[in-house]
Amino acid sequence: QGQVVESGGGLVQAGGSLRLSCAASGRTKNSYTMGWFRQAPGKEREFVAAIKWSDSTTYYADSVKGRFTISSANAKNTVFLQMNSLKPEDTAVYYCAAVLIFGKSVSSTDGYQYWGQGTQVTVSS
Repeated sequence: QGQVVESGGGLVQAGGSLRLSCAASGRTKNSYTMGWFRQAPGKEREFVAAIKWSDSTTYYADSVKGRFTISSANAKNTVFLQMNSLKPEDTAVYYCAAVLIFGKSVSSTDGYQYWGQGTQVTVSS
């Protein structure tokens, strides 16, 4: 079995920063691609960012480009999402995902085998 666990969410004022962490274990530990997604109340889950371990290629949604940065720890089992210049519209539950399904895009909301429980990020205006 595999598992991914997020941490680092919280309440922050607009313009502030937060750093989310995602730890993978078990079968997810050697995932070659990991991603972050988010879901706001009443909205569909959406892609935020992803990283490929093989060449450190990163991918971002247009809405977060220039403000969010995805990175990884030396060991292939932890990814981070540094979120700067946060806006109220960034408020959502953020989910980490691991093990990209063959043939799926890194931004596919159904493209990963393992998902975390989510961590709440609330940005006040």
